[in-house]
Amino acid sequence: MLTRNCLSLLLWVLFDGGLLTPLQSQPQQTLATESRENVFIMPGRQSPAQRVKRGWVWNQFFVLEEYMGSEPQYVGKLHSDLDKGVGSVKYTLSGDGAGTVFTIDETTGDIHAIRSLDREEKPFYTLRAQAVDIHTRKPLEPESEFIIKVQDINDNEPKFLDGPYVASVPEMSPVGAYVLQVKATDADDPTYGNSARVVYSILQGQPYFSIDPKTGIIRTALPNMDREVKEQYQVLIQAKDMGGQLGGLAGTTTVNITLTDVNDNPPRFPKSIFHLKVPESSLVGSAIGRIRAVDPDFGKNAEIEYNIVPGDGGNLFDIVTDEDTQEGVIKLKKPLDFETKKAYTFKVEASNLHLDHRFHSVGPFKDTATVKISVLDVDEPPVFSKPLYTMEVYEDTPVGTIIGAVTAQDLDVGSSAVRYFIDWKNDGDSYFTIDGTEGTIATNELLDRESTPQYNFSIIASKISNPSLASKVNVLINVLDVNEFPPEISVPYETAVCENAKPGQVIQIISAADRDLSPAGQQFSFRLSPEAAIKPNFTVRDYRTIVVLYVALRRQKKKDTLMTSKEDIRDNVIHYDDEGGGEEDTQAFDIGALRNPKVIEDNKMRRDIKPDTLCLPRQRPPVEDNTDIRDFIHQRLQENDGDPTAPPYDSLATYAYEGNGSVAESLSSIDSGTTEADQDYDYLTDWGPRFKILADMFGEEESYNSDKVT
Repeated sequence: MLTRNCLSLLLWVLFDGGLLTPLQSQPQQTLATESRENVFIMPGRQSPAQRVKRGWVWNQFFVLEEYMGSEPQYVGKLHSDLDKGVGSVKYTLSGDGAGTVFTIDETTGDIHAIRSLDREEKPFYTLRAQAVDIHTRKPLEPESEFIIKVQDINDNEPKFLDGPYVASVPEMSPVGAYVLQVKATDADDPTYGNSARVVYSILQGQPYFSIDPKTGIIRTALPNMDREVKEQYQVLIQAKDMGGQLGGLAGTTTVNITLTDVNDNPPRFPKSIFHLKVPESSLVGSAIGRIRAVDPDFGKNAEIEYNIVPGDGGNLFDIVTDEDTQEGVIKLKKPLDFETKKAYTFKVEASNLHLDHRFHSVGPFKDTATVKISVLDVDEPPVFSKPLYTMEVYEDTPVGTIIGAVTAQDLDVGSSAVRYFIDWKNDGDSYFTIDGTEGTIATNELLDRESTPQYNFSIIASKISNPSLASKVNVLINVLDVNEFPPEISVPYETAVCENAKPGQVIQIISAADRDLSPAGQQFSFRLSPEAAIKPNFTVRDYRTIVVLYVALRRQKKKDTLMTSKEDIRDNVIHYDDEGGGEEDTQAFDIGALRNPKVIEDNKMRRDIKPDTLCLPRQRPPVEDNTDIRDFIHQRLQENDGDPTAPPYDSLATYAYEGNGSVAESLSSIDSGTTEADQDYDYLTDWGPRFKILADMFGEEESYNSDKVT
């Protein structure tokens, strides 16, 4: 075959004018001869430039690649029309491979390839030829360029430069789903023959996949390929040149195809009932067990959400998904108590988070299982019957008196006896003792409410069978008061009284205090001492909220009338003889206002304290025909209350108004023959709370007169 190729590629090209004659020709590859004229002044000629005919124009020569013959491979022959065959012309060759790859016979112009050529290494060579006069050494023709092409043979197999390949396709894909396109490259000449025309085929991987022989596109060939059945496929692909014909060269590559997951499987519990055992001492929020549903899918398609189906016991537990293992972690929401309930049963549902609508017809993508939890008994500390104990004891209670008891029980199966202790914080708290067996608390020392009114300490109860298991409760003991202290006068009083003080006049307010804790509403009673009662010039009036000392001296002379003189008769007669409330009376009437008119003008507000409204005393039947007097006094009272210059509220104001046509005749006491003792002041009690003190004072004086006190 090499000989045939060599002969077919040997080419002589005949030039215009018979410059060159080929030995053999390949008409189908010979390019059209191109004739053109150039202006060329030959070196050494004296004639001016003239139009000359080009001596040679070469087409391509061809040489067979990979020639393995024992003789140099003949390429072609050069010949000039100036060569007369007498040996006067010398042919030279220069350019690519001249002398190393190609040689020329200087006399005949024959060209040979002296070594094997590889078209894939260098597809063509560019050379230059020259015809020289052997005697003058001058060129007979201008230098000309020609090309020697290396003729391709099918010596390269197709190669997959990007192989081996890795591809993926979703499982359950339909037939013909695109997977991957492979491409093989052939180094042979694609323009010559079929040496580089490649055809693809599958050598391994059927019937799962197919390949287009021209494009190299791989597609699925079977429907419903299941990843859970088989996930990895290795497909062997062949590319063969010469159009796949016999004698063509071939190359292979592998394609590793993975079926990617789709959510075509629901989660399933491997069993219908899960049994868990949980100690009753488990902490709220802790994980008490794990269950798992199996989903053969992968990645997010296998993500499971767990939920507790509402039912018995479900409200005590919660379940969450472990993202790493996709297990359902059951957690405790409320405390467990073996003595209250020993077992719980509920259902758990497992479902997929990411659903694929293509597989809804398969059925619900969820499953349920039953969880049974058995509560295990744990040895626990005793439990007190109350969270806090409050007790009371009187301060004079004898030592050893039982004032209360605490109770704690061991609720475990096979309960143990309990022992009690007082948890003292310091050595000074040992005022109480507790019976270690019964839990009764008794006084250990005498108690003093005025020193410590309340005690707060803790009681510890521990199991005799296991003393390390103990619980604690607070005990609050309130010490009750006992009336053990007599009342005492608050401060020493030194009271002064004027010699002309009137009977019934208040000269001192006395208060008392008691170190005992007085019950609500407790009051003191006051009376004169026995030695003071022998000469009762003074008396004590107990008003429950205040104690008032009155002057009770009986005077022998006739009491002054209300009017100081006959000439001082007017509607409103006021006596400013009130000494006020003593040093502590800062709100009493300012007597200086009588001497300073400017003060009266500037001070428009009353400075004393208006008495609180008191309950009205027992009402007497109104005096007949006293309407004018009542109206007159009521009018004067309103004027006094609104007058900022008026005397204090508890001052005595006398209104000498006789009225017109009064059946009671004159109200004036002037020239009256009656004595002070003959006066009846009971009507003052009918004038309301404003005159209560006044009525009490005159009522007191009347009682003294009736008793003939001297």
